[in-house]
Amino acid sequence: MKRLVLTIITVLVSLMGASAQDKPQVLGKSHALQRVVVKDKYLLLPVQEREDNANIRVIKDGQQVQTLNVRLAVDQVDYYVPLDIQRYGNTDLLLDINFYGDRRFTGAMKDFLCWREMKQSNSFDTKNREKYRPLYHHTPAYGWMNDPNGMFYKDGVYHLYYQWNPYGSMWENMTWGHSTSRDLIHWEAQPTAIEPDALGSVFSGSCVVDKKNNQVVAFYTSAGSSQVQSMAISKDNGMTFEKYSGNPVLVSTEEDFRDPKAFWNPDIQKWNLILAVGQEMRIYSSKDLKEWQYESSFGKELGCHDGVWECPDLIKMPVRGTDKQKWMLICNINPGGPYGGSATQYFIGDFDGHHFQCEHKDTRWMDYGKDHYATVTFDNAPDGRKIALAWMSNWQYANQVPTKQFRSANSLPRDLGLFEYNGQTYCSVTPSKEVLALRGKQTKKLSQACELVVDVKGSTEIILSNSIGEQVVMRYDAQKQTFSMDRTRSYASFSEAFAAETVSPTYGAIRQLRIFIDRSSIEAFDADGKMAMTNLVFPAEPYNNIKVKGGKATIYEIKH
Repeated sequence: MKRLVLTIITVLVSLMGASAQDKPQVLGKSHALQRVVVKDKYLLLPVQEREDNANIRVIKDGQQVQTLNVRLAVDQVDYYVPLDIQRYGNTDLLLDINFYGDRRFTGAMKDFLCWREMKQSNSFDTKNREKYRPLYHHTPAYGWMNDPNGMFYKDGVYHLYYQWNPYGSMWENMTWGHSTSRDLIHWEAQPTAIEPDALGSVFSGSCVVDKKNNQVVAFYTSAGSSQVQSMAISKDNGMTFEKYSGNPVLVSTEEDFRDPKAFWNPDIQKWNLILAVGQEMRIYSSKDLKEWQYESSFGKELGCHDGVWECPDLIKMPVRGTDKQKWMLICNINPGGPYGGSATQYFIGDFDGHHFQCEHKDTRWMDYGKDHYATVTFDNAPDGRKIALAWMSNWQYANQVPTKQFRSANSLPRDLGLFEYNGQTYCSVTPSKEVLALRGKQTKKLSQACELVVDVKGSTEIILSNSIGEQVVMRYDAQKQTFSMDRTRSYASFSEAFAAETVSPTYGAIRQLRIFIDRSSIEAFDADGKMAMTNLVFPAEPYNNIKVKGGKATIYEIKH
């Protein structure tokens, strides 16, 4: 009898817990409270992307411990995202939820599908089910990703942080996600690195390896009521960070004040920091990474000013074939790219630790595709290399590309350098040597993950196509010294801004092209590094046919 009573009580408690989670307390047409009896690690939140964000305040013992925005499902579930509810202990939580959608279109809140579809689980399935998820490019395990952040190399490991939304596949809840790699190709997802706090969301920034103090120091923009610069310190090689108690370390009255890139400058034996402010870059110096002195500003009347300047970098490199060394200032801009939307421009010149002087007046683009943005380099890369990654998308349509479980990938790693042409110095871009390890055996068949090496014999045309008539056409014009990629016949119904033909100067003759195909992207490089072009493609079925005129193509399988 005693055992029967205990069983009944257990069942009742279980039912009460389920009921508390299944039936919200509706307090008005847009406000509800949802009590969660914590049993498992995650509360899986159902997402419907066409809906407006709902704001969720997570409350424990009367105190708010987290806030997030999620497009909670109204009448359809596109996918689920995990909210870690055990991080605060096995204590009941209260979700204070405010919806912002128009009730005329969404109906009564009590009938929303999300209440029935919220469920607890001790695991979250990140198995890839996306036809367009790249096979050999870095992507987040799930959720939205944009700018690469805080990249550094230490003790044989490359660390990549990135702008991440853990609660949906559209931009929101900016946090630093984290992945690591030993070869720049195979990436392992790590726990979240830096989360929002009272100062705001965690926007883009950088990391430096502080060898003197055996630590890694992160700088990032805290984006709340204003944009300010914050610092966090890691004593375990970037796996966890502790935020500096004196944050913020830099403030401004400017509205757009963000994306700090710090680096050690041996020429002046100090740290420098460059960040974007509206349509210019500001440069600072420091002896201790905490107190920063303003040095100068750069950018007026130089380069493209059709959008906001973002995500800067400032690096010193040798000029190929000479004994010269010059500085390059990287400036990402949105909008204002050569073919609309976001892109990466650069400036070549001299930097004395205080002022950057540009030696040219023309606008120069690092990559002439539509899907190359937020480009920055790894700190402390081996052998003095300047290894860069870009976000492989465009703000014109980044939230609309036809994926659900995740959105966005990073470009292949690229080594940057400098070369001279007709008395001017330009940026060279070549696939990093680690990419060669991906190259498999030669094959006669085009696949959705392969590398094309095209030996060029004058003007050349390369057509990739499939059985339903979709195609991408690439042309090298030897007389005009241009390379173009036309994706207007690639699937693009999700955005009018997607269909495009992009054209790049080649700064001399091209002898060989290296073209990387990976499900939803094509990256084309002059083998000598004088041209780079990155474009997304979303064919309904993979391109399985290739025609080449004016050159010879060798197809290599990609090992992934």
